[in-house]
Amino acid sequence: MSLIPDSTQARKLVLGSSSRYRRELLSRLGLEFEVASPDVDETPHPAESPRDLALRLALAKARAVAAQFPLAVVIGSDQVADLSGEPLGKPGTHDNAVTQLRRMRGRTVVFQTAVAVVCAASGFEALDLAPVKVTFRDLSDAEIETYLRREQPYDCAGSARSEGLGIALLDAIENDDPTALVGLPLIRTCRMLRAAGLEVL
Repeated sequence: MSLIPDSTQARKLVLGSSSRYRRELLSRLGLEFEVASPDVDETPHPAESPRDLALRLALAKARAVAAQFPLAVVIGSDQVADLSGEPLGKPGTHDNAVTQLRRMRGRTVVFQTAVAVVCAASGFEALDLAPVKVTFRDLSDAEIETYLRREQPYDCAGSARSEGLGIALLDAIENDDPTALVGLPLIRTCRMLRAAGLEVL
C-alpha cells in the first residue's frame, strides 16, 4: 500500500520559517498551516549576488522542512536587501542597524524576496523572486535613532520594517506584489500553491 496520498487529496500546508512576519502574512489567506523552523546555514557563498542568495536560501529552507514533512506542501522564503550588489541581511543589533540605514539613506535598495514551494511526495518544486525597489529618504541621524528606538527592526533585512514606522523612511516603493517587502510575496505564493494542488479559494 502506498504511503503517498492520491494527488486529489488535500495536503497539509507547512510554512518553513521562524519569521513572525511571514506567519502573519500567510494567515491572511485563511488557510490552516503548521510552522517549522528550517535548519539552514544562511552564510552567503563567495561572490554570490543578493538575488542568487535569496533564491538559494528560499529553496533550501523549503527542501529542509519538506524532508521533515514529506507529504506536505511546504513554503520557504528568504529576503536579502541588495545595496548595489552587496547583500544586507538582518542587523541583529542596534549599532548594525544604524550602520545599514546610514548607508541606505538617499539611495535605492532592491529587496530581493524569494519564495519556494516544495512537496516531496509529489516531486513538486517551484521557485520565484519578487524584487522590490525601495528609495530611502536622505535620513538624518536623529530620524534613524527615533525609528530604531520605536520599531527595533533588528530581525528585518536591511533594518526596514515598512509595515510600521519604517514607511516614513521611504520616498518610493516599486513592485508588483505588495506583500513582498514584508517578507512573503502572497501573489506568487498563491500561484505556486495552486500549481501544487492546494485550493486557496
